[in-house]
Amino acid sequence: MDPSPVSKRSLAAGMIIAALGVVYGDIGTSVLYAFRICFEGKNALNPTSANILGILSLIFWSLVVLISVKYLLIVLRADNNGEGGVLALMTLLTKVRKNPHARRGLVILLGLFGASLMYGDALITPVISVLSAVEGLKAVAPGFTIFVLPISFGILLLLFWFQKHGSGTIGKIFGPIMLIWFAIIAVLGLISIVKNPVVLSAIDPRYSFSFFYHNKMHGVFTLGTVFLVLTGGEALYADMGHFGKKPIRGGWFFIVFPALICNYFGQGAYLLRNPGGMENLFYRLAPQWSVFPLVILATIATVIASQAVISGVFSLARQSVQLGYFPRLAIIHTSNQTIGQVYVPVINGLLCAGTIILVLAFQHSEKLAGAYGVAVAMTMLITTLLLIPVMRKIWKWNLLTVTCLSFAFLVMNCAFLFATLMKIKDGGWVSLLIGAGAFFLNVTWEKGRDHLRRQIVTEAVSMRDFLVDVETIKPYRVKGTAVFLAGNAAGVPRTLLHNYKHNKVLHECVVILTVVTEKIPFVKKSSQLDMEELGQGFFWITAHFGFSETPDIPETLYAVSVKGLRFNPMDTTFFLGRETLIASKHKGPMLPWRKGVFGFLSRNACDASKFFHIPPNRVIEIGIQIEL
Repeated sequence: MDPSPVSKRSLAAGMIIAALGVVYGDIGTSVLYAFRICFEGKNALNPTSANILGILSLIFWSLVVLISVKYLLIVLRADNNGEGGVLALMTLLTKVRKNPHARRGLVILLGLFGASLMYGDALITPVISVLSAVEGLKAVAPGFTIFVLPISFGILLLLFWFQKHGSGTIGKIFGPIMLIWFAIIAVLGLISIVKNPVVLSAIDPRYSFSFFYHNKMHGVFTLGTVFLVLTGGEALYADMGHFGKKPIRGGWFFIVFPALICNYFGQGAYLLRNPGGMENLFYRLAPQWSVFPLVILATIATVIASQAVISGVFSLARQSVQLGYFPRLAIIHTSNQTIGQVYVPVINGLLCAGTIILVLAFQHSEKLAGAYGVAVAMTMLITTLLLIPVMRKIWKWNLLTVTCLSFAFLVMNCAFLFATLMKIKDGGWVSLLIGAGAFFLNVTWEKGRDHLRRQIVTEAVSMRDFLVDVETIKPYRVKGTAVFLAGNAAGVPRTLLHNYKHNKVLHECVVILTVVTEKIPFVKKSSQLDMEELGQGFFWITAHFGFSETPDIPETLYAVSVKGLRFNPMDTTFFLGRETLIASKHKGPMLPWRKGVFGFLSRNACDASKFFHIPPNRVIEIGIQIEL
C-alpha cells in the first residue's frame, strides 16, 4: 500500500527537521558573532546608518547568490550517486573520458586541496562557536568573564569525548532543538525590525555598492568579516548524502534563510537605535530575564554546529582512506542503520588537541575571527572552479548560461577570498597551515603508494610461472583455505612467495584477494566480487567497495559459495604482509626526506586486519622489507 499524502508530508517534514540538526548548525549560529564583529575589533566600522545598511545588504545578497542559488539550486545537482562534497565533484570530473591526463591531474589536486582545507575549518568552527556562545555570560553579569575559558574547555572536551558514542545517539534531539533555535532568533529579529522597519531598505543592492564607494579599502577589509555569515555553506553540499536534496532545500528556504535574515536585520535595527550597543549585540535583542536561558540554548546550538562539522571530517577522512589518499585509519561505525555515521579515533584526538590549543592561543571569539573564513573561502572557490566544467561537460548547459552563472559566482568568491586573505597575519594562517599540512600528507601518501606499487609490479613473479612451478614440484597441500591480500592485480603476492619459500607447503585452496575502491559511494552486493579460477586450486578474487564503505572482508567472502570454493570461518587463514620500508639515499621519484615521511605514515597506519575487520585469531602476518 502506498503511503498516504498525510504520511508523505509528515515524513518530509521529519526529514527537514532532522536536516536542521546536522546540516545547518554552523551557518545557523553565525548570528552570534558575524554582524557584531564588523563593528568591533581592529578593522571596525563606525556604526553609521549607511554602514549598517550596507553590511546588511551585503549579507542578504551573499546568502541569496552564493547559498540559495549556487549551493541549494545548482551545486546540489552535482551528486555522485547521492553523495556530495568537493570530493564528489572531483570524482565526477575524473570520470569524463575526454579529459586530458594533465587536466585530470589538476582536477584531483584541486579536489584534494579543497577537501584538506576542511580540516582547518573543523578545528576553528567548534572554538569560535563555543566561545561566542559562552561569552554571552558577560551579558548576564560582567563578573562571569573569568569563567568563559574554563567553561569553553569543559564543553569542548565533553564534545570530543562524546564522539565515540556516535552522532546517532543524540541525532534525534538535534533537529527539534535547532528548530527552536531558528524560531527564537527569527522572533527576536522580527520584534527589533518592527521597532525600526527602515532597516528593510537594505534589501536594495545599491546599499552594497554605496558601502564600497564610501569605505574604499576599509570596506574590502570588512568583506572578510561579512564572509562569516557564509561559513557552513559548504556543509550543505557535503552532508547531502545523509538526507538528500529535498530536505536540505526545504529546510533552507522555509526555515533557515528567513530566520537568519530576520535576525541579522533585527541586529541592524537595534544598532540603528543604539549605535553604542555592539558588545553582545545578539543577546541585546532579548529581554534581560531571558538572556541566561538564551545563552544555554546558544551553547547547545553551537555544540550541535560543531558536531556537524566534526562528523563531516570523519566522513571525509574515511573517503580519503578509501580513495588511497591517506593511510589506513581505525574507523568505527556507530550505527547499524546509517552507514554515514562513523567515528575515527585518531582524527577525533587530533581535533580535540587542536581546539584546546586554539582556545589558549586566541581566548576570544573576536580574535579568532581573523583565523576563520580563509579555508572556507578557498574551498568555496574551488567548488566553483570544479562546478564550471560539470555544468558544461556533464550537464551540457548552454555556454551563455554557464558563463553568466560562473561570472557571478567567481566575482563574489574571489572578492571574499581576497578579503579573507588580508586576515592571514591576524590568524588566517592557522587554517591555511592545517589545510596545507593535510594536503601534503595526502599527496605524499598517494605518490608513495604509487611508487611502491610500481616497484612491486616490476619485481613481481608472474602467476603463470608460479603455477607451472607448483604443478612441477607438487608441494604438500594442507587442508583449508588461505587468503593472501594483494595490493595490485599483477604477479604473485610477496606474502604468498615468502610463505611458500619458508614453509614449503600450500593450502588446498589458495585465494589471492585484491580490494578495489571504486569512485562511487556504494557498490551493489551483486557487483561486489569478480572471481577467476586459475587452476591448481588457486582463485583470484577482486572485491569492489565504494569510497563511502568500510570493507568487511570476512563478511564478503563468507557469502561466496561456488563450485570448488567455499569459505568456512573456522577453516580460513588470512595472510597479511607487514611491510618495513627502508628509505634509500638515491633520489628516484621521491626525495629522501619525503620517503621518510611516507615511511612514518606507513608505520603508523592502522593494522590491516582491523581495517578489513579480519578476526586476529585467523591472521598470520609475514614481515617484508622493501627498499624505496
